[in-house]
Amino acid sequence: MTKVRVHAISMSLDGFIAGPGQDLEHPMGNRGELLHEWVFTTRAGRAMIGESGGAAGIDDDTVAAGFDGIGATIMGRNMFGPVRGPWGTVEWNGWWGSEPPFHHTVFVLTHHPRAALEMEGGTTFHFVTDGPEAALELARQAAGELDIRLGGGAATIRKFMRLGLIDEMHVAVVPAMLGSGERIFDDTGKAAAYRCTSTVATDLVTHYHLVPDDR
Repeated sequence: MTKVRVHAISMSLDGFIAGPGQDLEHPMGNRGELLHEWVFTTRAGRAMIGESGGAAGIDDDTVAAGFDGIGATIMGRNMFGPVRGPWGTVEWNGWWGSEPPFHHTVFVLTHHPRAALEMEGGTTFHFVTDGPEAALELARQAAGELDIRLGGGAATIRKFMRLGLIDEMHVAVVPAMLGSGERIFDDTGKAAAYRCTSTVATDLVTHYHLVPDDR
């Protein structure tokens, strides 16, 4: 059965997955880039940005797992980019250049309609205005027998948690403090009851793998 999976969500020690003040120059907010430095030390992380090299090992394996067996991705508008309001006021086609690293269909949650955006390498962005459950139904159709990856931002993950729609979650806790910003474990209700199935620490991060706790 198709699963909804969250991968490589980097979190500070004080619980933030992005800093305050997100904008075009600071997509992860103030000091938010500290949360993702570990990703780009890995082979899989460097490949995402079109670069070679990087380290193998546990951190690399966890980044690569986020692309293994995935047939569609869902993300919020905040992850797609910093543009607000109706589309067309600013030309924006995502952070990833002409060939995004997904290579499959991506569904972007938004309040403003926009035509589908076809990119190089097999990625097409579809903009969904009917909410998370509608996006999930479309993603299931696109993914077929493969799984669906749920990206950020924080508000999108919280919505799916409140609806009980996340089957697996990988959170990478980084030894840094942001002080403020965006959290995923706020205002999620009982749907946020998860149990940890494994914990692995490396020199850079601690990886927590979580599944819903049905007890």
